[in-house]
Amino acid sequence: MNRFVWLALLALGLLAPFAVYPVFMMKLLCFALFAAAFNLLLGYTGLLSFGHAAFFGGAAYVTGHLVKNLGLTPELGVLAGTLFAGLLGYLVGSLAIRRQGIYFAMVTLALAQIVYFLALKLPFTGGEDGLQGIPRGLLFGVIDLNRHVTVGGTPLPLALYYFTFALFCLGFGIIYRAIHSPFGQVLKAIRENEPRARSLGYKVERFKLIAFVLSSALAGMAGAMKCLIFQLASLTDVSWHTSGEVVLMTLLGGVGTVLGPAAGAFTVVTLQSQLTMVGPWITVIIGGIFVVCVLVFRRGFVGELGRLLRRSL
Repeated sequence: MNRFVWLALLALGLLAPFAVYPVFMMKLLCFALFAAAFNLLLGYTGLLSFGHAAFFGGAAYVTGHLVKNLGLTPELGVLAGTLFAGLLGYLVGSLAIRRQGIYFAMVTLALAQIVYFLALKLPFTGGEDGLQGIPRGLLFGVIDLNRHVTVGGTPLPLALYYFTFALFCLGFGIIYRAIHSPFGQVLKAIRENEPRARSLGYKVERFKLIAFVLSSALAGMAGAMKCLIFQLASLTDVSWHTSGEVVLMTLLGGVGTVLGPAAGAFTVVTLQSQLTMVGPWITVIIGGIFVVCVLVFRRGFVGELGRLLRRSL
């Protein structure tokens, strides 16, 4: 059954640009990967980070700078941004995992604000204007990511879309493999009862740090993808607001579920797109929807659906 579900989702992803505006679909994929990466930390390790935008936006700036000013190809730019986010995650995680609970969250938020300040003040970031005009370039030096293919009279950026979709599948596959491995079982043990996991001989701090670095690197991959799609890296990408959004996406979809964060990301991004006409009230509307969902669907959309399916079986 699971195999058919994954094949169906893969087919939907391959056919999506012919039915949905491709740029919007690519944005959905970026935030779905971002939320899934965050869920690896919160849902499976029990660590609430309020600073994950630092990795998402930091990788966007690094990728944008390298592609624009040093002429790196897009795949190398994304790789560099992912590695940078992983390194930054190692530095932040090494400090943050020394604390637990709200103190861990506050440390990640404080360090993320430092990254925001650097993005505002460093000369290559563009300050408040952000890093604009980032070229998409040639994938592997051959495939032009700016090229559009006309289908039914509509030009579609299929090369860029399928590059984004391939990176999403790679990142999501890494997360899926991690949580269904012995490593993932140890993370769940730490989440459920950290003292017991420690008493069994597991080096808890090491597993937390590995999970933090992996989550940061994949969040960075999502940010690097986004900067190529929109050809822009801005302060919004590293702001605390973006860190809050990914928490919202994960809680709406279902913490500790495989598809929950992606479903939450799709919901939030779609609402933001469809409710733009209401102006500032969009925050109030999304906040109200969040409150209702938390009260009615305490396990999130996917979590509650999974519970109902298990009860019916």
